[in-house]
Amino acid sequence: MSFLKNVADDIRAVLDKDPAARNGFEVLLCYPGVWAVMLHRPAHWLYRHHCKLLARIISQIMRWFTGIEIHPGATIGHRCFIDHGMAVVIGETSEIGDDVTIYQAVTLGGTGKDCGKRHPTIGNNVVISSGAKVLGPFKVGDNSKIGAGSVVLKEVPPNCTVVGIPGQIVMQAGMKSEEKIDEMDQIHLPDPVQAEIDSLEARIRSLEKIICEVEEAKK
Repeated sequence: MSFLKNVADDIRAVLDKDPAARNGFEVLLCYPGVWAVMLHRPAHWLYRHHCKLLARIISQIMRWFTGIEIHPGATIGHRCFIDHGMAVVIGETSEIGDDVTIYQAVTLGGTGKDCGKRHPTIGNNVVISSGAKVLGPFKVGDNSKIGAGSVVLKEVPPNCTVVGIPGQIVMQAGMKSEEKIDEMDQIHLPDPVQAEIDSLEARIRSLEKIICEVEEAKK
């Protein structure tokens, strides 16, 4: 019964977050992210009960059908929504909290061959946008948002927005922890590179003004 309840919760999460989803039956039939999470649960149970080969076989079948690779050792919370999902990779020691949204081509990976914990821990209500890479055994705090194409290599506090390569925190707090962020908006994010360019341009204009004033004073 718990398995069926989890599936129902996953479907409801899709209906709540994706405006293209029309009804639960369509979600169940047409959303590979739902299939991937659904099949991951028995694979994870088998992996924890030392049936690791069978668990890996199930994960590979899931990968073949959906293009989503979730290692059976990964821990996934409730109502995880993997949207589109093609080329999503979730490593063995990854831990994903509740109400997380993951878009296509996201990687939750490691950075070496060390044993033990080597993949990220994702908090609750986190959004990881298209093409983002989160690499290493650190935590991404609750209610945070990872911008599209970002490469995150260090811990992210709660209620932050991270963009860029390597990922930089460009927005922090300013939001109560119980408030949900707009996970569908992946483009209206601050650009730290452009901010630096704007700062340099302002400095150049200021220096040019000083030079002009000095030259005028000499005349």
